[in-house]
Amino acid sequence: MAVQAKICGLNTAESVAAALDHGAAWIGLMFFAPSPRFVSLEQAAALSAQAAGRAGRVGVFVVPDDAMLAQTLAAVALDVIQLHGKEPPERVAEVKARFGLPVWKAVSIAEPADVENARQYFTKADRLLFDAKPPKGSVLPGGNAVSFDWTLLTGTEWPLPWLLSGGLRAGNVAEAVRLTGASAVDVSSGVESAPGHKDAARIRAFLDAVTAIDG
Repeated sequence: MAVQAKICGLNTAESVAAALDHGAAWIGLMFFAPSPRFVSLEQAAALSAQAAGRAGRVGVFVVPDDAMLAQTLAAVALDVIQLHGKEPPERVAEVKARFGLPVWKAVSIAEPADVENARQYFTKADRLLFDAKPPKGSVLPGGNAVSFDWTLLTGTEWPLPWLLSGGLRAGNVAEAVRLTGASAVDVSSGVESAPGHKDAARIRAFLDAVTAIDG
């Protein structure tokens, strides 16, 4: 089965085009204001329209309230809501029921107990995203260019699909997939020239590396 890839934190038409042209399964649009990858509703609507019919459109939120979600969904066509903060399982289920979209839940990993913590979302989320715990003092829950010990996931089996994230780039994604058994990967900072600035050549190289895993 081919490994799928999500390019997250896209904020320009050029970067979305690079992701689409080289086979990204999903694009991620960031609605967390402190992030250098944040997009306005107007920007996001244009990027979403660009990707329509070619890739899944994932909106990334950090502990959003219902008003924010409703305002965003009224302005931007999204296929998935990704919750990337400290949302409890009950909130994941509530968002899914209220807004009628699949909900992905990011889980921060640093030690075995964090892997166990993911189990509470099994019956609530549609997909999990395993990301590295942010460095101490960071205000960003993801996109910090750090990875976790991938062997924590070696040999694990999950009753729902999941993505691997955190510190991935073209040069290490094959090894990450080999160790974890991931069938989907997520990258943001690993395809940037600077925080918030996606690089088309790095997007292409990453997606080519993902494609080569199955080759």
